[in-house]
Amino acid sequence: MGALYANKKRKSNSCVRAGDVPRVVSGGEPVLGGGSIGVVRVPLDLPAAETSRFDAVGFGLNTMDVLAVVDGHPEPGSKGPIRQLAALPGGQAATAMTACSRLGWRARYIGRFGDDPYGVSGLESLRDAGVDTAECKTIRGATNALSLILVDRRSGQRTVLWSRHPALKMSAGDVSAEAVCSGRVLLVDCHETEAATEAARYARGSGIPTVVDVEKVRPGIEALLEQIDVIITAQDFPTQLTGVDGLGAALQEIRRAFRPAIVCTTLGEAGSLTLTAEGEIRTPGFLVDTVDTTGAGDVFRGGFIAGWLLGGAEAQVEDVLRYANATAALKCRALGGRSGIPTREEVAALMM
Repeated sequence: MGALYANKKRKSNSCVRAGDVPRVVSGGEPVLGGGSIGVVRVPLDLPAAETSRFDAVGFGLNTMDVLAVVDGHPEPGSKGPIRQLAALPGGQAATAMTACSRLGWRARYIGRFGDDPYGVSGLESLRDAGVDTAECKTIRGATNALSLILVDRRSGQRTVLWSRHPALKMSAGDVSAEAVCSGRVLLVDCHETEAATEAARYARGSGIPTVVDVEKVRPGIEALLEQIDVIITAQDFPTQLTGVDGLGAALQEIRRAFRPAIVCTTLGEAGSLTLTAEGEIRTPGFLVDTVDTTGAGDVFRGGFIAGWLLGGAEAQVEDVLRYANATAALKCRALGGRSGIPTREEVAALMM
């Protein structure tokens, strides 16, 4: 099978080159993709690496996350100590591209920043991570998007409050076709559906597969999903969108309505549930010592794209999902959305 990691004799810290097509193994034997539905290849073609400046392009949100680690979610009117306080960069598309870069791929992020210290720091963080920011814009007089996140130190679960300056909003007219079509895969998020839809339309028209990170039903969401090849949702989104009870049934309805090649829902520590034309694929999560789950879903999307790129034309859906789950799990080792993002070697070691 054309999966992601070679044989068990290879050391867990060995480097797998982008051109390699190794195998996932368990007890020395290949793990067949898809369980009872058998091996399922990713039913989408990737443009050749030499035809694109980047492997992955992300269009959408960046934030600065102010994280407060507390002993538990506070009751109304209560007081309690902050055990740890940190300001760290985050945001869906920006974090996913950071994950792609950390995993060894050429990544570009397209988005807007405020001209305050948080915006300056957020832009520098992407550059320091090796992510191309040539198509980013800094908006004078705007504060950067900000999230206040309470992290329960006992479980790593978090509560998010956010703010975003209106001047950071992008419309369809702000989308550069050349920029969003400069990679082999385009990721968009769901915060600005009109602009994301235009970006995805440009990509599809150029033969570039599209992936969406979607967490909330917003105006224009249906038009966006019509332009997407791989829909990756938050756990509650399928039922919120379709009104259909039961996650599997709701995913079936999304696939019927929008005809993506793959529709997937992330389930936190339980892994993910995915639907393809061949059937349903359930992939478990990986056990790690959890410090903070902030950004785990964003990193899952980045890990999905990285695993797909690594497998290339032979990439199998279950292997890509396992890669994404492993990447997201390892992220949870550290505070913030990006601090714990693993290297390719660390993902290989966990999957072994």
